[in-house]
Amino acid sequence: MAKQTVEEIKKAVRNGRLPEQFTPKQVNAALRIDWGGAFLPKHRVGNPRNETEHFVRIRTGLYRLK
Repeated sequence: MAKQTVEEIKKAVRNGRLPEQFTPKQVNAALRIDWGGAFLPKHRVGNPRNETEHFVRIRTGLYRLK
């Protein structure tokens, strides 16, 4: 599921449905999901659980693709 979600986020950025820097709320709206707030930090660079890193946290609540 993570790989598919990351691909959908990449596609949304390419198509302009998401800006280059995005919030979990924007991801939720673009992908019609409700768990972006958990997904983005879980897969950010430097996450504490050593999950695959797909996103860079710009500041609290703002991310971009790695």
